Amino acid sequence: MKKVVSVSLGSSSRNHKAETEILGEKFIIERIGTDGDRKKAIEIIKELDGKVDAFGMGGIDLYLFSRNKKYLLSSALPIKKAAQKTPIVDGSGLKNTLERMVIDYLTQEKIIDFKNKSIMITSALDRFGMAESLESTGAEIFYGDVFYALGIPYFLKSLDDLDKVAKVLLPVVRHFPFELLYPTGNKQDKENKPHKVKKIFEQVDILAGDFLYIQKNLPQNLDNKIIITNTTTEKNLKQLKALGAKMLITTTPEYQGRSFGTNVMEGVLISLANKPWEELTPRDYREILKQMNFTPRIVWLNEEDKRVQSV
Repeated sequence: MKKVVSVSLGSSSRNHKAETEILGEKFIIERIGTDGDRKKAIEIIKELDGKVDAFGMGGIDLYLFSRNKKYLLSSALPIKKAAQKTPIVDGSGLKNTLERMVIDYLTQEKIIDFKNKSIMITSALDRFGMAESLESTGAEIFYGDVFYALGIPYFLKSLDDLDKVAKVLLPVVRHFPFELLYPTGNKQDKENKPHKVKKIFEQVDILAGDFLYIQKNLPQNLDNKIIITNTTTEKNLKQLKALGAKMLITTTPEYQGRSFGTNVMEGVLISLANKPWEELTPRDYREILKQMNFTPRIVWLNEEDKRVQSV
């Protein structure tokens, strides 16, 4: 039996453990939150190093991506270096392949007509594959990188503009403590502040990207809105349904009531690969996903909407 463990800087209230079978291999998949305690995360990784098949690095990114460059986040390095024997991944390799496949699938299967939609993506630097695929559909897109990372209520309208901003800011921002850029620990459980971006949330049809970013500023009315994300729990589904959301799409599968993060699923894929994980390419990831017959998880949150074939 293979075991993949995500050690996360996120809240321990979102911990989960599941057993499943993938391509004939039995897996134990576990997420362990450390409530923002970086030292504890490093200790857990060192303790399990060599005893599990793969680590996911949760609640923090190792890299952020723009159109032609990736930027290493300094605060993630000590966590990565804690694993000396077991491979450790942050999900970025999978985001760049899986999330492109998800948007292509939703388009080809005519589940969503993106061209006639307006979309808010929480962070294109975190999910560049998804952002690039969505922009290619012709949708109207608002990129939330400046707002969510720096707290400035300004939304970019193209990846070209984002690339220009990234070239100026990321050489400096990448050295910031990650806690300034992303909610960690009990900050993930704090009440949201919808007023800051109320107009954007009201005018868009689709909210896409990291769920904790989405939840951080979730308005009290989500009537007819579509959410494209992952790392959702049963509690999150009930919340979205109560607020009137039409559809939830998670880019990672559900395992016993929870969709894990891309870092976990990338850990699963490298455990299944027939080559050293450092040599894996986007094509390798796509091939494994095809073998898994992967399709995104689609949840109609309103019973009446289930009758509609596309939106």
